[in-house]
Amino acid sequence: MSKVNEEHSVGRTATVVQVRESLVLVQVDEQASIKKNEVGYVCVGDERLKAEVLRIRGRTADMQVFEDTSGVRVGDRVEMTDEMLSATLGPGMLGRVFDGLQNPLHALAEAHGFFLPRGVSAPPLDLDRQWQFTPVAKVGSKVPPGGVLGTVPEGPLTHKILVPFNEPEPVVVNWLAEGTLTLNDPVARIQTGDTEREVTMVQRWPVRRPVPAPLLRRRYAERLYSQEPLTTGTRIIDTFFPIATGGTGCIPGPFGAGKTVLQSTLARYADVDVVVVVACGERAGEVVETITMYPETKDPHTGGTLMDRTIIICNTSSMPVAAREASIYMGITLAEYYRQMGLNVLLIADSTSRWAQAMRETSGRMEEIPGEEAFPAYLDSSIKSVYERAGVIQCPDTSQGSLTMIGTVSPAGGNFEEPVTQSTLGTVKTFLGLSYDRAYKRFYPAIDPLISWSRYLDQLEPWLSKNLDANWVADVKRLHELLRQGDTINQMMQVTGEEGITLEDYVIWQKSVLVDMAYLQQDAFDEVDACMPRERQLESLRLLNRLVDRDYGFSDRDEAREFFTKVIGLYKNWNYSASDSEDYQRYKNELEQAVSPADAVPSDAG
Repeated sequence: MSKVNEEHSVGRTATVVQVRESLVLVQVDEQASIKKNEVGYVCVGDERLKAEVLRIRGRTADMQVFEDTSGVRVGDRVEMTDEMLSATLGPGMLGRVFDGLQNPLHALAEAHGFFLPRGVSAPPLDLDRQWQFTPVAKVGSKVPPGGVLGTVPEGPLTHKILVPFNEPEPVVVNWLAEGTLTLNDPVARIQTGDTEREVTMVQRWPVRRPVPAPLLRRRYAERLYSQEPLTTGTRIIDTFFPIATGGTGCIPGPFGAGKTVLQSTLARYADVDVVVVVACGERAGEVVETITMYPETKDPHTGGTLMDRTIIICNTSSMPVAAREASIYMGITLAEYYRQMGLNVLLIADSTSRWAQAMRETSGRMEEIPGEEAFPAYLDSSIKSVYERAGVIQCPDTSQGSLTMIGTVSPAGGNFEEPVTQSTLGTVKTFLGLSYDRAYKRFYPAIDPLISWSRYLDQLEPWLSKNLDANWVADVKRLHELLRQGDTINQMMQVTGEEGITLEDYVIWQKSVLVDMAYLQQDAFDEVDACMPRERQLESLRLLNRLVDRDYGFSDRDEAREFFTKVIGLYKNWNYSASDSEDYQRYKNELEQAVSPADAVPSDAG
């Protein structure tokens, strides 16, 4: 945490001995050493191309270059930095768009235009911006690694300035600053043993190493069991397939199934403090839409814009493969940093399929033994190591922070049997499978309730029973079984027609359609229906249960069809009505009358 400086020291050099597209083989001197994941710069004229060591064999090493390698030749010099690929962590990251190496894209565009030249970089944070630093620790006190020295306001949040994570033991605070400071100004002097040094608001951390890892070994922070659900405002997720706060989930689906809209809905309405969006390989058009939409989207939590509490890591499919592979680690590291402050963070990775394809390309160039569909043999362990960085932690100041990770998967042709999807399914605990058939029918969100699942439903039962309803989990499982029964009956009707099933089965099918169309479907573009609070979800679910449980005694299929068509229309209008409106109460009364005609409140009761 010395002064921020993007120019790294160069003490050792290597020489390029082979070039294979974005992979170069370098050789170091006999006296020199080299480390895995160390960063170096391949010198091509006046250009310095950033690269990372992937594999070491004696005096040679394979390095992936994060730029186009045109013009790189055997004999070119490589400057080694003795540093790992790291993230610069400090105030000023919210509201910014970075590439996979944490270069601020807006700053690069202003300096070099929209077509970025090769080998350019910029400081990740604004070094001239001033921050109002307020000390929290006391002079003479001992503060553990990750402990709080002071705070600065950052947008809607209070940004905690932390003791460097790599300190071997608690440090003694000898001096603290106060007032308006820049990122290069010292904010404290800390002492470990006989060594005293100054620290600033900024620290660096290797992106491939989990931030809490050293803290856990020394018990300065503790990983906790996820006990509360993440509230997203999307009924099918919150009710049927919940994701725990600090948990993991995946959204696989074919092209056109609504992944981008669902991601945007989660980012906007999920009950979190910070959102990190990692566009690791998606099409540039979709990424541009995200970048332009977020600053114009109102944040329902803070009243500002959604971008005020969002970080976007942008590496589209047209950017270098190596940078795409690094981008997801960069995003996770930034998310972990905010989690260490006791904040709730949501990380959305779009899409992990493109990230895995980047690994496949690099592995092929390294001539490694391929696994299934030419993906590297370590694909499964790589995916697990990424999702395992999610979780809830107890911070040194007793606050709790969480990192919830949701990755989207783009299997070719919607084939969920391909390796990336299968490895992801073996890792995450919530699977939200998008269906092209449901999207084609305009059933949005197109999460298929018959293939999706959540292992958190039983895990979160104590919280759901205490805070919502004692029968919440049992009711959800019963409705889920009704959907399965309805699907089976529907398949029979495809063969025999309506006349080929009994009236009882026909009513069961109509009840399943009611659950699907009235509760599972939700309009992401409607101001009211886009997000439903848990209290209203509980009210809606209780009424839905009563509609499903009622014995109607229909005389024929036409009467049943007419009744359920009317109820579905009322239910959808109720979903679109604001809770404090007259329409809300009017539609609710009409639905109550459909449940208990004799005892219901008149529909004009207002």
